[in-house]
Amino acid sequence: MASEKLKKVTIEPLTRVEGHGKVTLLLDPENQIKQARLHIVEFRGFEKFIQGRPYWELPVVVQRLCGICPVSHHIAAAKACDQIVGVNEITPTAEKIRRLMHYGQTLQSHALHFFYLSAPDLLFGYDDSIRHRNIVGMIADRPEIVKQGILLRKFGQEVIRVTCGKRIHGTGAIPGGVNNNVSQEQRNYLLTDIDNIINWGQEAVYLAKELFMTDLEHNKTFACIDTNMFALTRSDGAFDLYHGGLRAKHADGTIIFDKVDYTEYENYIKEEVKPWSYMKFPFITSLGRKSGSYRVGPLARINICDYIDTPLAESARKDFIQISDGEMVQSTLAYHWARMIELLHCAEKIKQLLHDSEIGKNDLQVKGTMQESGIGVIEAPRGTLFHHYEIDENSLVSKCNLIVATTNNNAAMNNSVRKAASDIFDGRKLSEPMLNAIEVAIRAYDPCLSCATHALGKMPLEVKLVDNDGNLQDRLIKNSDRSCQRQP
Repeated sequence: MASEKLKKVTIEPLTRVEGHGKVTLLLDPENQIKQARLHIVEFRGFEKFIQGRPYWELPVVVQRLCGICPVSHHIAAAKACDQIVGVNEITPTAEKIRRLMHYGQTLQSHALHFFYLSAPDLLFGYDDSIRHRNIVGMIADRPEIVKQGILLRKFGQEVIRVTCGKRIHGTGAIPGGVNNNVSQEQRNYLLTDIDNIINWGQEAVYLAKELFMTDLEHNKTFACIDTNMFALTRSDGAFDLYHGGLRAKHADGTIIFDKVDYTEYENYIKEEVKPWSYMKFPFITSLGRKSGSYRVGPLARINICDYIDTPLAESARKDFIQISDGEMVQSTLAYHWARMIELLHCAEKIKQLLHDSEIGKNDLQVKGTMQESGIGVIEAPRGTLFHHYEIDENSLVSKCNLIVATTNNNAAMNNSVRKAASDIFDGRKLSEPMLNAIEVAIRAYDPCLSCATHALGKMPLEVKLVDNDGNLQDRLIKNSDRSCQRQP
């Protein structure tokens, strides 16, 4: 069908997500979807402008990518800098303190997303009034749930403050270790509330399960796509957010690769650039661009691991995988349930670490022989996060590559948008609830669009010249391969 006969629908801005993005839909005269795309419309040039900075600044500087998950970038950069200073293994004390801050970060981020951003849709329905379908409506109708969400997030932020020095953009992790231990007084302070946090974590898992099971058929199929999945796992296959080897599975659950040293990630995944988004499209090299896209984050991690090493979260994981009879759970809306299982796991791990006297020791940093590059990988709240740096003879950053969790999910989010849009637009008249349902599909991934970096010189660019009346006079397009063309 000729493009001039298609109707364009734009959802902009996307709401209740971190960062700026939009969705464009092309519909035929019968309101059938012909094209659906998620566009990242902001450019974050961290990969370029941190070049020339001394490497030891990186764990602090890169946190400015995001105010929601700064600790994720902080730790990933610190792990990369460990390698730059020639340290392959930090002290047990330093690792446990880093893990503690990472669990606090993941707990607070998951609480924020579930209780503040997604719960209004899940509790009230996609077609609830805009005036009510928000955190204010939640406070009015379900104050006990909101209170638990607030206190869960507050606790996670306190863990970050204790380990990093402050709640946002802290300085706890340094090349080769950490800069401070956790005193007994600080541990006692956090232990005061930890049992309540674990109980609320269990209640959050029950709530997420209940919301999913209430309309099981819809929740299993809405925006559902069959994809490969990708995450870190421990050497024994256990769930691990801080360290491990790369594991990827086909949609049917068979292994693509396993126990891969993450410093060799470039041999296993590649990135593609498309001209209509500032976010790259990673894919598994062996499967190619067409078949190699994958999902990361809570859904992928729960699917990929063999077990979780904390009892309550492991019990919840076993319950979760039963919705697909033990096979890979592909339901996009199941991300919320998986996310709460991870929140519960983090609460359990925090309690374990607070009872570990080793985090109070002073053996905090290791030094080695300087190297020319470093790669740090962790499981951020939204998925696998890569930080890759190279330095010159003056210890200044000469090259940087960041693959953030949301970038890893880029192709999957676009596919979920297309699936949701195709299901929703069946010839009916457009409505706000229909458009909100598209956003629901995106929110399930908890995207952090501000973190979605893009390499300078590869980004597409469109410049339009219009007159005072808004009439287009000229248009010049620079493609992602740097070629330019003028269009009428």
